[in-house]
Amino acid sequence: MATGAAREQQALPELPVLTEWGLRLRMLAGGIATRTFAWRGDPIARLLHAPWRDDPYPVYERLRTEGPLVRSRLGLWALSDLTTCDAVLRDPRFGVRTSDGRQGDPLAATAGMHLSLLELDPPDHTRLRRLAAPAFRPRKLAQHRQRIEQTTHELLDAAADRGSFDLVDDLATPLPVRVIGDLLGLPAVDAEQLAHHGAVLGSSLDGIRSPRQLQRLRRSFAELETMFSELLEQRRATPGDDIVSDLLTGLDGDRLTAGELVQLCTLLLVAGFETTVNLIGNGTLALLNHPAQWERLCEQPELAEAVVEETLRWDPPVQATARIPHEPVQVAGRTVPTDSVVLVLLAAAGRDPAVHSAPGCFDITRGDTTHLAFSSGIHYCLGAPLARMEAEVVFRTLATRYPGLHRAGPVSRRPTTIIHGLASLPVATGNARVRAG
Repeated sequence: MATGAAREQQALPELPVLTEWGLRLRMLAGGIATRTFAWRGDPIARLLHAPWRDDPYPVYERLRTEGPLVRSRLGLWALSDLTTCDAVLRDPRFGVRTSDGRQGDPLAATAGMHLSLLELDPPDHTRLRRLAAPAFRPRKLAQHRQRIEQTTHELLDAAADRGSFDLVDDLATPLPVRVIGDLLGLPAVDAEQLAHHGAVLGSSLDGIRSPRQLQRLRRSFAELETMFSELLEQRRATPGDDIVSDLLTGLDGDRLTAGELVQLCTLLLVAGFETTVNLIGNGTLALLNHPAQWERLCEQPELAEAVVEETLRWDPPVQATARIPHEPVQVAGRTVPTDSVVLVLLAAAGRDPAVHSAPGCFDITRGDTTHLAFSSGIHYCLGAPLARMEAEVVFRTLATRYPGLHRAGPVSRRPTTIIHGLASLPVATGNARVRAG
């Protein structure tokens, strides 16, 4: 009879070495193997498929009962408690590439997928992040608050006069697209087209499932590369007060290449609105599904910041990320081999009962909203201050202008695992309305 270790080895066959993108493109591709494991009860496989991906939190609870570190039949490890997740994200022995620096999956190169900081380890990651970081410092972003508030009111004036509108299409998507377009200095930004690119790239995080999706992905990357290449030439001739103009100083100082600059701009564009769209959608849905919480916000609009943090803890837009040990590492008492894939379940960490009381309750008056929604360590999200500001403005404005806001139809969700958000949220404003001052 096989020993326990031998049985584990037989049940968990070794899979190809994968990086962060490799994990997304192959492990999360939703193929026959993952569907089979899902229906046989493997919790990680279930996260990749409906109905479990629409409400993954019971799956996270099951994982938690199995221990802080669980190995899936898919061949990867998963972390669910906040302390261990944070430790791995901060541990320099873990990276997003393999120990020899490979990206890990040829499909990424085939698709032309190069998302800069997301797929780099030090020292390249350190160099590029240092160049981009100044543009996203809270003090600098505070200069844009008035523009964010103005845009929010303009969008609501255009949509809410109808009495009902789709919060995702009419507010949550166009607002951050316009804001990041302004920050990057994109002339006459086409919000609808940029939102399309964001959706295409966001869907790829769960894997490339068909040749058609691969074609759409390559087309989006090509169009974004062309757009930013042209913008770089314009800003070189006529610098402006925008992120692209600032980054050009790094290009001129030989601190980054033209290709790196284009890739960095693409990442900043997509990351600048993709997270925010889903943060606004998830938070608004949570408020409307919890009438007492919505009423409390309407009575105390200053709680809007607390709504942001509780949403990030309770239902974050990015559910997971991946790390790869560059040497054997002891995690939660178990040895994780070199170049294994460790899935860090950010959303599970936010509902860790060891950290939060009643973690499954949405409570905007909660005192401690510790979470990892923006990751941790060197890959902590650069755009976190911007996403927080935009979402806070939206929640405050909705509560002030439309205390009678309510759902006006069925919600539809995005069919993705890594990005957790809404495709549609129909709402009606009710009878109570306050015009913008």
